Amino acid sequence: MARNSQVIAVLDAKSFPVLFDVSKVEKRDVFTGTYMPSTSLTGGYRVCSYLDPSEPAHGKIKQLLFTLLASRKSYVIPSFRTSYASLFQTMESDLAASTGAKSDFNKLNDTTAFDFLGDAYFGVVPSSTSLGNEGPSKASKWLFFQLCPLMTLGLPKILEELFLHTFPLPSFLAKSDYKDLYGYFSSAAAPVLDAADKLGLSREEACHNLLFATIFNSYGGVKVLFPGILKWLALADPKLHSRLADEIRSAVKAEGGKVTLAAIEKMELTKSVVYEALRMDPPVKFQYGKAKHDLVIESHDSSYMVSKGEMIFGYQPLATQDTKVFENGGEFVGDRFVGDEGKKLLKYVLWSNGHETENQR
Repeated sequence: MARNSQVIAVLDAKSFPVLFDVSKVEKRDVFTGTYMPSTSLTGGYRVCSYLDPSEPAHGKIKQLLFTLLASRKSYVIPSFRTSYASLFQTMESDLAASTGAKSDFNKLNDTTAFDFLGDAYFGVVPSSTSLGNEGPSKASKWLFFQLCPLMTLGLPKILEELFLHTFPLPSFLAKSDYKDLYGYFSSAAAPVLDAADKLGLSREEACHNLLFATIFNSYGGVKVLFPGILKWLALADPKLHSRLADEIRSAVKAEGGKVTLAAIEKMELTKSVVYEALRMDPPVKFQYGKAKHDLVIESHDSSYMVSKGEMIFGYQPLATQDTKVFENGGEFVGDRFVGDEGKKLLKYVLWSNGHETENQR
């Protein structure tokens, strides 16, 4: 652990979970740490990510999101297959175009992920609406205006401090883009918004939350997650590639040639590789919380007194690569979570709101 005038940092697998214990830490307005974007970027509402679980709206919004996921679970794999089959066909065509040709997965993934999520969650492909092909760029611009004070773009430090970290960019510059995005969600998510009424949420508040959860959480995550998994696969031993191919083809064949949830459940090595990629490079790296009362946090080596109101910060890669939990924790080991002993390590795989082995409802 470490302490400075602003935050206390928890830096190992033993101390990090305090950030998931809402009896000890408050989550109100700390989603992005000591800085919070203007609510004018979210329709004037503090969306769910900035609410503490003790706030009444938090439970209602979370229930709405779970209702959406439950109602659309059977559409996710078919939509993914359609969207990403097209992406990889495009990549193959790009690579075959000429000797030395290249294909940019990240750029294609941005467009594909946006359409995939809209189709999977709401049954309406964004690019088929008035958004056209501008959805990803509008979403990225909106994300930038929220996160720019936290970003490092590689510019000279004095310029970044002055133009990015000193004050937030004026939110009105993203107003028209957000209006267009909101228009898509208010139409495409109409059935979900009907359910919001029954939960005691206004359609407007529900729509702003659906937009935020889909774009900031899901789309923002997919933009990082999929390229990250491919990176670790590309760096892995070719023998791992062969083992993955054999396992996936066998599981899919057993399900009649289709990728199904049942087939995925049988892919022990495949799941291990994904967990390992998440362990090495979590999409959500930073966690924050304010101490609700005076408390003691224990690390592997010591214990620390934290006073009520102090900000606690966790850098997740340090916790998930903790060498006192994971042998060779800084190395990618594709089959780390295979077998009985491997499964015991899953409790140390962390998401943004808890452990992999916990029920997050």
